[in-house]
Amino acid sequence: MNDTVIEPRLITETGIDARVAEIIEPVINGMGYQLVRVKLSGQNGMTLQIMAERPDGTMTVNDCEILSTAISPVLDVEDPIDKQYHLEMSSPGIDRPMVRKSDFSRWSGHLLKCETSVMVEGRKRFRGKIVGTTEEGFIIDRDQPAAGEEPQVTIPFTALAEARLILTDDLIRDALRADKAAREAANQNNEDEDEG
Repeated sequence: MNDTVIEPRLITETGIDARVAEIIEPVINGMGYQLVRVKLSGQNGMTLQIMAERPDGTMTVNDCEILSTAISPVLDVEDPIDKQYHLEMSSPGIDRPMVRKSDFSRWSGHLLKCETSVMVEGRKRFRGKIVGTTEEGFIIDRDQPAAGEEPQVTIPFTALAEARLILTDDLIRDALRADKAAREAANQNNEDEDEG
């Protein structure tokens, strides 16, 4: 069993997606990964998309295969979806959904768009650069504030309905750098274990 402490998600699913998440999240967490999102769509007949990652934000094709192999039998036994579907296991991608508090600090300095469940400073949709986080929320510099709006806004985590990074050259560069650093660290850990 893995001792990794899994940070809870701020944004979770509803309906059948929530039922699937409830079934698979313990399996994913037990293997040392974090669930990012579950989404059942009518794509290709019926597709169950499951996004997951390691706590350091990485996810390889091999990781996807390992999780898919572990999740499939659990879903077959529990059978939460009454139609045939295609299971699609993936990483969150570079323009990832932001679902944990740590996502906002990890990707500080990058553009995101988000929607809130309640009005925050007179609106529900925001786009801007993440410039900071607190225990209660995150701060963005608005892309194009309307007349009379403050250029900076703090969005409470409790009001967050959806958030996603916006693909930019800087984001691609930083994501590739982070992925390379994580792979090098993993390789170093494997070498250390082989020597021990």
